[in-house]
Amino acid sequence: MKKNAKKKILIIGKLPPPYMGPAVATKILLSSDLKNQFDLIHFNNTLNKNLDTIGKIDIFKIFFTLKLYFRFYLKIISVRPDVILIPISQSTMGFIKDTPFIWISKVFGKSTLIQLRGSDIKNWLRESSSLTNFLFEKTVKNLNGVIVLGESLKYLFSDYFPPNKIFVAPNGGDYVFPKKTDSNQVFRILFISRLFKSKGIEDVIDAAIQLNNPNCEFILAGGWSSDSRFKEKLLQKIEHSQINLKILPPVSGQSKFKLYADADIFVFPPILPEGHPWVTVESIAAGLPVISTNQGAITDCVIDGKNGFIVEPNRPDLIAEKIKFLLDNPSILKKMGMESRKHYEANFTAKNLVENFANVFNSVIKGF
Repeated sequence: MKKNAKKKILIIGKLPPPYMGPAVATKILLSSDLKNQFDLIHFNNTLNKNLDTIGKIDIFKIFFTLKLYFRFYLKIISVRPDVILIPISQSTMGFIKDTPFIWISKVFGKSTLIQLRGSDIKNWLRESSSLTNFLFEKTVKNLNGVIVLGESLKYLFSDYFPPNKIFVAPNGGDYVFPKKTDSNQVFRILFISRLFKSKGIEDVIDAAIQLNNPNCEFILAGGWSSDSRFKEKLLQKIEHSQINLKILPPVSGQSKFKLYADADIFVFPPILPEGHPWVTVESIAAGLPVISTNQGAITDCVIDGKNGFIVEPNRPDLIAEKIKFLLDNPSILKKMGMESRKHYEANFTAKNLVENFANVFNSVIKGF
């Protein structure tokens, strides 16, 4: 190997479609300027091509997963990476699928990092069997480190890694938004995510009903939950209320950026643990005040009272209250939007992402 050759980083990760946080993160990481500092080698472990098949087990998936382990074994032999980055799940079946990748890396004696793209791992382990906890502890033991999405999430691994092996690398990227379309004095409140109960979609609809402001247009974009009764319940609420609300299918690319550009307020109030949602990064990049909940690393993006508001989960009344406050105080709405953009530029650009991951990889390569 040449003396100045780039260090090889083998990155396991899914790619879109479907457009989910971990898949989007892998795509952004691989296409970032990080490739100018390291030789980034991708190992694609995508199993699902759409949201409907996620979580469903069949013979094909089992066979394909076993094939992935063998291909991973061959990949290590062929590329001889300096560092291997492995995302881990926070569910029993998901982690069992991740475990062979970690143990194969250990067998080869490779410097191995794991990455958690969520924040529910302590709850999962607390509710799991002693055998699952034993497997988890033995699997992560003696790894070179773990990456979490925010400073507030380092505690998740304090029982398994020393502080200097718990790294923080938030989501980040560069975005170009089109010019805002004149809304004719209609305030647009935007929600982008899967239309699941866990994402707070019902609270957004209830807030719209409680607000009952004809000058507000609520736009919800995302794929529905497979729970048909939940979907029907919400559609009936909307129909009976006659509020100004549009539901759009999942959006990506310029169509999504156009929604951000035309919005006045972004609302995303998940009721269950999150990681560092891309929608919060994108919305502050678009210069929007954000109303959200304290889940995962959301408060790293949304600073209560500065560039938005943090409300309690399952409190549509508080969401409606904060929207009304911003509508009644346009100068504060504008200032919060400016603060969002400043906060994004200081912490969550592609440059920030590259610097964070470069620091992690270099620390592992140098042995701390």
